[in-house]
Amino acid sequence: MNDLKIVAYQEQYKLDFELLNRQWIEEYFEMEEEDLSILQNPHSYVLEKNGEIFFAIKGGKVVGTAAMVPTEIGIFELAKMAVEKNYQNHGIGKQLLKRCIKFAKEREASEIFLITNDILKPALNLYLSCGFELNEQNDDNRYLRGNTKMNLILGEK
Repeated sequence: MNDLKIVAYQEQYKLDFELLNRQWIEEYFEMEEEDLSILQNPHSYVLEKNGEIFFAIKGGKVVGTAAMVPTEIGIFELAKMAVEKNYQNHGIGKQLLKRCIKFAKEREASEIFLITNDILKPALNLYLSCGFELNEQNDDNRYLRGNTKMNLILGEK
């Protein structure tokens, strides 16, 4: 994985952001309105709100992505994290996640949260290994599939 680079959003990767996420969503679930909003409008949904979308690049090819979406002052949502199937289990997701956490800390965020589904065991294990904790108070109903909320507390508000 020596040639793996994590880079910030570039317009040339916009389609990769959507395609990588469609792969896993359509394999396990169905695309929802909220998915289409962020995947087809990354500028207005993420970037113009001072968020960021990161890409894992290996051999010149986008093999993973993750978005950091500001939701309120000091709080980011980790959203639309995906690694291409052929590149899973090589630590790419963990490197993306660590870059997202660093991004939030650089912006002095106090918390990162994410919404997932409990059938996605490898993803849950990845989040837990990086310090996220299950939150029984899942008050987010944007996704029908979103039955699990997790939080990473970074510091005081």
